[in-house]
Amino acid sequence: MKSQQISRRTFVKSVALTAASALYPSRLRAAGNAKPNIVLIYADDLGYGDVGCYGATNFKTPNIDRIASEGLRFTNAHSASATCTPSRYAMLTGQYAWRKKGTGILPGNARLIIEPGRTTLPAIMKKAGYTTAVVGKWHLGLGDRNLDWNADIKPGPLDIGFDYCFLIPATGDRVPCVYVENRRVVGLDPADPIQVSFGKPVGNEPTGREHPELLKMHPSHGHNQTIINGISRIGYMSGGKSARWVDEDMADTITEKSAGFIELNKSRPFFLYFSTHDIHVPRVPHPRFAGKSGLGPRGDAIVQLDWCVGKILDTLRRLDLTENTMVIFTSDNGPVVNDGYKDRAVEMLDGHKPSGPLRGGKYSAFDAGTRVPFIVRWPGRIKPGTSEALVCQIDFPASLAAFTGLKLARDDAPDSFNILPALLGRTKTARENLVEHARTLSIIKGHWKFIQPRKGPKMNVNTNTELGLDLRPQLYNLKDDLGEKRNLAADHPEIVKELAALLEEIKNDGRSRP
Repeated sequence: MKSQQISRRTFVKSVALTAASALYPSRLRAAGNAKPNIVLIYADDLGYGDVGCYGATNFKTPNIDRIASEGLRFTNAHSASATCTPSRYAMLTGQYAWRKKGTGILPGNARLIIEPGRTTLPAIMKKAGYTTAVVGKWHLGLGDRNLDWNADIKPGPLDIGFDYCFLIPATGDRVPCVYVENRRVVGLDPADPIQVSFGKPVGNEPTGREHPELLKMHPSHGHNQTIINGISRIGYMSGGKSARWVDEDMADTITEKSAGFIELNKSRPFFLYFSTHDIHVPRVPHPRFAGKSGLGPRGDAIVQLDWCVGKILDTLRRLDLTENTMVIFTSDNGPVVNDGYKDRAVEMLDGHKPSGPLRGGKYSAFDAGTRVPFIVRWPGRIKPGTSEALVCQIDFPASLAAFTGLKLARDDAPDSFNILPALLGRTKTARENLVEHARTLSIIKGHWKFIQPRKGPKMNVNTNTELGLDLRPQLYNLKDDLGEKRNLAADHPEIVKELAALLEEIKNDGRSRP
């Protein structure tokens, strides 16, 4: 065990030394250039095979593909979890979400799960002199345990490092169905106060369970409570009628807010976390995208997502910011097709494979749960191409701290590795290992993947997703078997023992960054 620990920490130290020579900030100073802006575009439920540059052929994603053709496309990049809240928590804090209770998928009225005052990705960027913003889906909780949606909403993003926020508080399928800008609900009439409950009904709003005749989209499982905009949601809501969003306009609204933030801050360095809602349910794209993919609302939402990406790229180009902006495009977890509404997503796949060659999807311990599209573009600084380096979104805090010349304290971002050389295309390797998180934990080291045994169902019967749970240990050679079809645990007990011990070491250490 001691030799394993020495090996792992020696590797990390060597990566950090390499990062120190990654030519930032010295090259930028020599060029007389300003600090580069950073735009992080974070899609929702977008699978490894859902865009053209990763193999999709049934529809086109020209703007995402443009980032790939002009940037570095990673083929072994991961979100930190197979579901959204823990992925976002890990990305912003640099801590594996499974280390902290209460970081699972949150209800819409959950309290903020990132403690104000801790070091976060936006706090790092702010300390480095950047103006910071988050626009779009949040789903990390807001306020304390007694949140009043009709008053100042705090703590929130402004208390963990963001200078500006325009939020979808949780997800589109959960109440409250309103936007929050900084600390207030947008467009709220004080005479029509908002009430939210995830226990018993509030007010007299109709529900999808009791009034299906009022629905324009019907639920397939769950999602049958308060009806907002003809769609029943998870949870109950009353009031706030003037503030309620229109689902069809959501992509336009958050994209315009993101472009507006870029415009407002064009003369100073900025960090924008643009968290799209597409392609999460309910999939209700704007009418101008309806039918464009030929694959129903899910495919149309991907086309809409690509349009949003194009608007951000066009804004950067129009403001002459392209050359001085690093754009990162990725997704919070793998794909899910039927996730609660009857939108004919399964029936209209027409041969499209959202997971590409991978097994599983959202919620799954198999690789499609966390292996996601991941592209980094910085014209003139990052050479276009493809990288097989093992990277994870949890590494953004340590990597961008190095990028801006900041040094993290020991207790900061405990699981975030400095993989800056790989992100810049300077090295072909990054992490030595990575813990994947679903209903059980897995670990990847080299081309081997070990899935920890756990009792549970084989399938999520609602979404028809393989969960990867088994009472037996699972071991896969991802180099020869990317689809995880052949369990080699019985053939390589020594590798199973090694990886199981390494996983326990990482769990027990409380940190993986030295």
